[in-house]
Amino acid sequence: MRGPQCPEPFADGGRPLELTGFVGRTAEAAGLAAALRSARLVTVTGAGGVGKSRLAARVAADWETAHGWVELATAHDPEFVEYEVAEALGLTDHTTRAPRETVPEQLAGRPVLLVLDGFEHLVDATAELVSELLRKLPELRVLAVGRRPLGLAGERLFPLAPLGADEAVELFTDRAREQGVPVSDGPEVRELCRRLDGIPLALELAAGRLRALSPAQLLDRLDDRFRLLTGGGRGVLPRHQTLRTAIGWSHELCTPSERLLWARLTVFAGTFDLEAVEYVCSGDGLPATDVLDVLSELVAQSVITREETPAGSRYRMLDTVRAYGAGWLEATGDAARLRRRHRDWYLGLATWCEQEWFSPRQREVAARVAVELPSLRAALEFCLTRPEEAHLGQYLAGSLWFCWVGCGRLAEGRRWLERSAALESGYERSRLKALWVLGYVAVLQGDRGPAREALRACRERAERAADPLAVAYAEHRTGCLALVTDDLPRAETLLRSALARYGEIGELNSNVLMGRVELAMTRAFQGDLPDAVRLCEDVRRVCEEHGERWARSYALYVLAYAAWRDGAPARARELLTDCLRNAHAFDDLLGSVLSLELLALVTATEGDAAEAALLQGAAARTWPSVGLPLFGSAHYNAPHAQCETTAREALGDARYEECVRRGACLDREATVGRALGRDGARPPASVPAPRGASRWDAVRSGGGCEAGKQR
Repeated sequence: MRGPQCPEPFADGGRPLELTGFVGRTAEAAGLAAALRSARLVTVTGAGGVGKSRLAARVAADWETAHGWVELATAHDPEFVEYEVAEALGLTDHTTRAPRETVPEQLAGRPVLLVLDGFEHLVDATAELVSELLRKLPELRVLAVGRRPLGLAGERLFPLAPLGADEAVELFTDRAREQGVPVSDGPEVRELCRRLDGIPLALELAAGRLRALSPAQLLDRLDDRFRLLTGGGRGVLPRHQTLRTAIGWSHELCTPSERLLWARLTVFAGTFDLEAVEYVCSGDGLPATDVLDVLSELVAQSVITREETPAGSRYRMLDTVRAYGAGWLEATGDAARLRRRHRDWYLGLATWCEQEWFSPRQREVAARVAVELPSLRAALEFCLTRPEEAHLGQYLAGSLWFCWVGCGRLAEGRRWLERSAALESGYERSRLKALWVLGYVAVLQGDRGPAREALRACRERAERAADPLAVAYAEHRTGCLALVTDDLPRAETLLRSALARYGEIGELNSNVLMGRVELAMTRAFQGDLPDAVRLCEDVRRVCEEHGERWARSYALYVLAYAAWRDGAPARARELLTDCLRNAHAFDDLLGSVLSLELLALVTATEGDAAEAALLQGAAARTWPSVGLPLFGSAHYNAPHAQCETTAREALGDARYEECVRRGACLDREATVGRALGRDGARPPASVPAPRGASRWDAVRSGGGCEAGKQR
C-alpha cells in the first residue's frame, strides 16, 4: 500500500469548506457576524443545500478571535461529540478524564469561536455539551450550523433563505464559467434558477451538466421531473423537496457507472482518496481502471469536491448528496458488501501504518492516520457492533497503538480498546493485542489499577495460548509500570526479560526500542549512567538507520539527562531541543513535558533561575493533561525538585512563585516556541505544527496572560 507524500505530520482537524468562488451573501455574512457579536450562541438554520456551512465558514474565516471547526456529520456515537470538539481545537489530553472536563480547563480565559456543523443527528448530545461549555467558558461563542435549532436558552436563530434571483443567476453563471461553458443572464437561465428555488447546491449540480446540456435542455428535463411530482401541474414544491428533486434529477442524468460510484462512495466517512475508492468501490459493474474517469466526472458535476490536505489530494461528499446516494446503495442490496470492503481497506491501511511507523515515513503515517480517522472510526464501529467481526475490531484497535500512544490520542484509544478487549471473539491473538495496548495506554494515563489488570490478563491468557509475542509485550509493559512506580529492580528484571524475548522472536520496532530506553532509565536512576548512555546511543543509531523519530526522542531525553549529570548543560540543551521539537510535532504531551522539566533544570544550572521557574510553571500547566505529574515517581521528580530548590535559592520564594505563575499563563505553542527559541531557533512559527494547527494555534500561541510574553 502506497502512502502519500507530505511535508508535515498532521492534517487540520475538521476544516470548513473551501471559500474559493464564494458568490453573494454579503448582507447575510454581515448579519451573521453582527448576531455573533450580540449573542454567545447563534444557530444558522435552513434547508439542506442552502449554503449554511459555506456562510458559516466565511464568517469564521474573518472572525477576530481563534476559531475551531467541528464537523459532526461523520460522527455517529453521541459520546464522540466532545472528542470531535477537542480534536478540532487541537487540544490534547492524555488522562482518563473526558474532554468535557479538560476542554474548559485548556480554554479558560481565552476568547474562542467554536463552529459546530451538521449536528442534527446528535442534537441532544451536542446541546448538552454546548450548554456546559458556555456555562464554564464566559468568553466562548458558538456558531452552530444545522437544519434545526439546538433548543437552548439564549440561542439566537439565524434562518438562511435561498439566494435571491440576481445572486442565484450570478452563482449559476459563475459555476458555468468554471466548467468552461460561459452562459449569459437570459430568460432560460433565470427560469432555471427560479425553478431550483435559488438553492445553491441545486444550482451547482445543474451547472455541472452544462458541458452536455444547454440551459434550455436542462430546464425541459427539470420541468418533466417537477410535473411528475406535482401531478402534471406547475405547483410549487417545498424547498426540501426541490433540493431532493434536483439531486434526483442530477442522479438520473448520470451514466450507470456514475450512479454506481455515487452510491458506493457513501460508505466513506469524512474525506477519502483515490486509492481507497479504487479498492472499495470497484468491481461488479465498475472496473478499477474506470474509477478515476468516473470519479473525475462526479467532481465535474459537483457531486463530490476535491481538496488538498497535508496528506495529499482528498475527496469529499456533501451530506445531502451522501444521504441520497446511501439510499440507492441500500436499495441495490449491496450495502453490506461495500461496508465489508471499506472495513478491509482500513484494516489494511492500519496494518500498513503500523509497519511504516518504524520507518522514514513516520511523519507521513501520522498525517495519513489523522485524515483517515473518521473512516477508521466507522470501521471500528462496524466491527465492534457485529459479533462475527469482533476479532477484526480488536485487531484494528490494537494495530492503531501508534495513533493512540504516539500521536496524542490516548483518551480516544482507551475507549476503543476497552470496548474491544471486553469482547469474546474466539480469536485470542487479536484480543491479546488489544489487551496489552490497553494496558500500555492505561500506564501512560497513570491509571495503575486498570493497567495492572489488563496486563495481568494479557500475560495469563498469552501463556495459556502459547503466544510468545503477547507474553513479551505484556511483560514489557508491566516493566514499564514498575518503572514509573519506582520499583526499579523489578522494572529492570521485567524489561530485560521482555527484550530477550523480543530478540528470540526477531521483533524490532518502535515498541522494542522504547523498551531499551525504559531499561536505560532504570539504569540511570540506579546510578549507572554509562550503561544508560550505551543503551540509548544504540537506540539512537537504530532509529537513525530506520528513520524513526518518535522513540529516538525518548532516547535523546535519557542522553540529555546523562549529559546534565556529567556537567555538560550545553550538550543537554542541544539534545533536549531536538527531543522537544519532535515530541511536539507528534502531539506527544508526555515527551514534551518531560523535556520541559529537564530543560528547566538545565536552564537553572546555566544560571537563569527566573526562566527555569517559568518553564516549571509551563510544565505544571501541561501535566494535568498528561496524568499524574512525573508519574508520582520520586526518581522522575528528582530533577524537578532540584530545579525548584536552585531557583528558589536564587530568586527567593516570592519571585520564584511569580515566575511560575507567569509560566502557567503560557499555552503549549507559546511554551514550546519559547523553549526552542533560546538556542537561536525562530519563534513558534518554526515549530512543526501538531494536528489542527492553523489560525487557531497562531492566535492561541499569544497566550492568555500578558506577563507570559515578557522575557
